[in-house]
Amino acid sequence: MTVPRVPAARLRHGRVSLALSFFVQGAVFALLVTRIPAIQDRYGISDALLPAFLAAVPVLAGVGSVGTEQLVKRVRPGLVLRCVQPVVGLALLGVGAAGSMAQVAVALAVFGLSVGALDASMNMLGVSLQRAYGRSIMLGFHAAYSLGGIVGASLAWAGAHWKLSLALLYGPVVAVLVPLALIVGRWFVDRERQDAAEGQEGAAAAVAPLGMRLLLPLCLVMAFAYIGDSTVSNWSAKYLQDVLGSSEQLATVPYNVYMVTTLLGRAVGDLGVRRFGAVAVVRTGTVVAAGGFAVVAAAPGAWAGMAGFTLLGLGLCVIVPQTFAAAGRYAFERHGPGASDMAVARLNIFNYVGFLIGSPLVGALGDAWSYRGAMLVPMVLVLVTLVYARSFGAPEARYGDGYERPRTADVG
Repeated sequence: MTVPRVPAARLRHGRVSLALSFFVQGAVFALLVTRIPAIQDRYGISDALLPAFLAAVPVLAGVGSVGTEQLVKRVRPGLVLRCVQPVVGLALLGVGAAGSMAQVAVALAVFGLSVGALDASMNMLGVSLQRAYGRSIMLGFHAAYSLGGIVGASLAWAGAHWKLSLALLYGPVVAVLVPLALIVGRWFVDRERQDAAEGQEGAAAAVAPLGMRLLLPLCLVMAFAYIGDSTVSNWSAKYLQDVLGSSEQLATVPYNVYMVTTLLGRAVGDLGVRRFGAVAVVRTGTVVAAGGFAVVAAAPGAWAGMAGFTLLGLGLCVIVPQTFAAAGRYAFERHGPGASDMAVARLNIFNYVGFLIGSPLVGALGDAWSYRGAMLVPMVLVLVTLVYARSFGAPEARYGDGYERPRTADVG
């Protein structure tokens, strides 16, 4: 199936605007998750009730992703993203400014539902824009997300350091990010699915049924990658302090290092895909990530443990963006642009599945067995990606970089 021509300048504007959207989402999400202890204290949420609050967000995000799959059959993904991203920001402000536990529960519910729609529509646009470019750019979008996460976490640290209330921390940030999201949404490029549908006998032809069975390998890879990611985000500090004997201050470093190496890996990852192909990059990332878990499990001390978490960031960072790209490419080649959107929405659900499973799994194994041994379980799960690595290849013969030649001239 051919890719509709899009003017080069419009593609460049679409790429920058979508990268900014990824950045905004990374910052907003980091501002929420890094201030969970403050949210718990602010609203008197007990330790017993907190897991239910935290689990509700990814569950509702999965619901939002399912709903988006149906919504984009009638509404362009860019319009969905432009509408829901401000809602995510306002929900964050609601979490900080709520007056009771019931109100913060509603704000978190809105956040979960809208973030599911946002993640799905954002990656739909990334996949279709990469297809229009004719070369790998998907990792760059996720690098922007990582950069936003670092900025959001830094703002959260500053808020904690200066003892700012949640409302005072979130208010100015939302006041900047929500208008930014509305402005950049004007330049999203997502006409591909509509243009392709107009060239067929009916819009239904562009949204052919998509078999879930053929997407299952990529769904498993996505879930296992997020099990690894949630292991780092939830257990790195505790592991360094309780198992490797680091100080409390040093225990906060691994996750920051992980985020920085994730950013660096994604920033150069597209070059690797163009040079060596997606299959080789995913295989390399998988081996590096598994090596990181092995180093963490065997580390004799805190610094060796941090080296392991550094490897984890460099390895895991390439898997998720390439999984979205592979699912979208597969569905597009066989069923058209509408099926690509469906594939991304379905795959996005397994992002939240992995997030929900990862932290409790490692915690249960750590308590019942040992935390060193528990680190080997996500290592084995991540290694399963090697079995399915061929799924990341283009479904038909391509040029050396694994993608079609660009259909526009001088695209930056």
